Amino acid sequence: MTRNTNFKRRVRARAARTGESYTAALSNLRSNSPIAPQPAGTVRVAVAQTPSCDDPRDGDALRRCGAAMRRLMQEARQAGARLVHFPEGAICSPSKRAMSCLGRGEIGASDWSRMDWQLLRAETDAVRHLAQELGLWTVFGSVHRLEEPHRPHASLYVISGSGELVTRYDERMLSHTKISHMYTPGATPVTFVVDGVRFGCALGMEVHFPEIFIEYERLEVDCVLFSTTGGTCADAAFAAETLGHAASNNFWVSFSVHAQNSLAAPSGIAMPSGQWAARCPDDGRPSIALADIGADPGNLARPWRRLARSGIYDPHRAEEDPRSRERNSF
Repeated sequence: MTRNTNFKRRVRARAARTGESYTAALSNLRSNSPIAPQPAGTVRVAVAQTPSCDDPRDGDALRRCGAAMRRLMQEARQAGARLVHFPEGAICSPSKRAMSCLGRGEIGASDWSRMDWQLLRAETDAVRHLAQELGLWTVFGSVHRLEEPHRPHASLYVISGSGELVTRYDERMLSHTKISHMYTPGATPVTFVVDGVRFGCALGMEVHFPEIFIEYERLEVDCVLFSTTGGTCADAAFAAETLGHAASNNFWVSFSVHAQNSLAAPSGIAMPSGQWAARCPDDGRPSIALADIGADPGNLARPWRRLARSGIYDPHRAEEDPRSRERNSF
């Protein structure tokens, strides 16, 4: 116990001295040996909470967010992660007021000419190149531009460890403001496979919709990556629903939110049991948390729940005389 306490003290001291996060200091104080390979069918996932930029005209803020992402990518790889998962709008998540053509005082149609598309692309490319350098799968939220007159998508980009854009998920269940003034909705679920583990994607407020997660269960995913901007009122509910979806569908769910919202509910990774496997600190600072996730072929919960939904109970139901269907009598 004393040895473990002393080691933790050394980690905190290094973090204070160097400015590293606790995770990075921990990694650097551990063995310098190469990263050990994960067991077959297992992927080490890092979930991140990052600073946010809600005004696309603030170029310095976009650059800071991109730089913060890349620092956390380095930390994740040092800690042995194969995939890192970032929030919605990780480089920039434009607010409805910053985008409103009527000014901040009134919500109106978004003026997408305010987005610095060239800078957003440059920061995205920098993330992609680092993913290739690190061999790190990187999933992050971004605005995805469409040809005029269509509004953009609110999307999740999936970048492989070779730096390629493997797929893109577009948020389907948009909020009232998003569908009325800001974005074009997506149409289909998206899955991808890393080292034998199948992932699905969800975004924004889709944690409120159980059908999104039930659909992914039917698509045989092992983990859903849910990215959101959150908000002080929504975070606690989003986190609770994340645990509920993990437990009811018996799969992993990674919950990534912006750092300032961690005071209410930090980013984390939920186990199929409906408990947190790992969570970022609730201190408002950018950080990562890690968990080794994968399928559990021996777990009978998922196949039984599928069977239970298939109509197996119907032959066993009692036939009652309609005249005797009184529920308030013995």
